[in-house]
Amino acid sequence: LSKVALAAQAQRIDDTDDEAPAKATLLKEFQIYRWSPDEAAAPRMESFSVDINQCGPMMLDVLLKIKDEQDSSLTLRRSCREGICGSCAMNIDGTNTLACLSKVKRDDTPSTVSPLPHMYVVKDLVVDMSNFYAQYKSVEPWLKTKTDTEKVGEGKEVFQSVEDRVKLDGLYECILCACCSTSCPSYWWNNEKYLGPAVLLQAYRWISDSRDQYTSERLESLDDNMKLYRCHTIMNCTRTCPKGLNPAKAIAKVKKLAKGSSVARHKQELMSAF
Repeated sequence: LSKVALAAQAQRIDDTDDEAPAKATLLKEFQIYRWSPDEAAAPRMESFSVDINQCGPMMLDVLLKIKDEQDSSLTLRRSCREGICGSCAMNIDGTNTLACLSKVKRDDTPSTVSPLPHMYVVKDLVVDMSNFYAQYKSVEPWLKTKTDTEKVGEGKEVFQSVEDRVKLDGLYECILCACCSTSCPSYWWNNEKYLGPAVLLQAYRWISDSRDQYTSERLESLDDNMKLYRCHTIMNCTRTCPKGLNPAKAIAKVKKLAKGSSVARHKQELMSAF
């Protein structure tokens, strides 16, 4: 290297040795829902103060800092930190979202963090997802083909055109975080029978897949007063989806398809007979 290049490199090394000036303390209050089945105490909101200048920018960073430095008993789910797994779904400042995608407001107003609404709480911010996953399983979220179809069982790819593949955009990206379903009043009051926005969006994903050969059977299964038609299109699901999807639109399309299904026509024939 030339003397000029060596001098420039040495200057860069000297520059990196200079410490950045310390940021001023910026304390922010976080009110977090607390409840444990192992304690007799009623559910409560517990207050924590965190210097957000000494923390990452997202709510998940704050919660982990509180767990690491102030209260190790704070319980929450988290995994990917990238808005992919859906584990850290919770209600933050009144909105269902993912903690890893929720940016902390840089002001002195308190923030509230609570579990997803109208779900059974396991502990603190962790809710029981058993019913939600059982409903997801009920729509058979996998590709189904007829047993007599050519090439079934041969391990060969089922081809799909580019145009048909595009129809799945806005559906397959759902990460099953349940933010949309737990924002829906119909799901709050009928979550044992109404499938909810997330599951119905997933159902439509397979209904609209050109490779699936059980479209009519899927529609027949959904064409039910409680499973499907509890949706009143108030759009909470679409507004709260952290992935920017539109469950309400998918539900509307399922309703439209179900209305023209053989089951719907059969019901109309039965009603007209009276």
